[in-house]
Amino acid sequence: MKLGKIEEVALRRIWPDEARDFTPWLAKKENLDTLGGLLGLSLTEAEQEVSDGSFSADIHCKLEDDNRTVIIENQIESSNHDHLGKTIVYASGVNASVVVWIVKNARPEHVSAVEWLNEHTDGDIGFFLVEIHAIKIGDSSPAPQFMIIAQPN
Repeated sequence: MKLGKIEEVALRRIWPDEARDFTPWLAKKENLDTLGGLLGLSLTEAEQEVSDGSFSADIHCKLEDDNRTVIIENQIESSNHDHLGKTIVYASGVNASVVVWIVKNARPEHVSAVEWLNEHTDGDIGFFLVEIHAIKIGDSSPAPQFMIIAQPN
């Protein structure tokens, strides 16, 4: 039996522009369902680039079971302080109950920061740090792969 080899595909080959390509892709129901399934959340009513004053969250949605607010900030680069700060500002501006930060590579200091946020906030808010990868086998089409790096206790 011949087996294929899993290869990582550069995210920018699939989604050249984060705002114009990745965010609209992620906001589609089937892709939010995939992400939500991994996180144990049922996500609904997705809106893109929802404004909070002079800032806008990449995706704003609701939890299907209780209508609480979820924000998703995506970054198809390595995590950075700027996006961590934006994520917290967006969350406070819309009174989010769930915050999902999707990155290409989660730096250790940002993993630690998200873990700290989960340890020092009450049970009414939860922070997820998720990596996005794309893989393929041989000549197959690339497939997205989400991996939870940090999550609420």
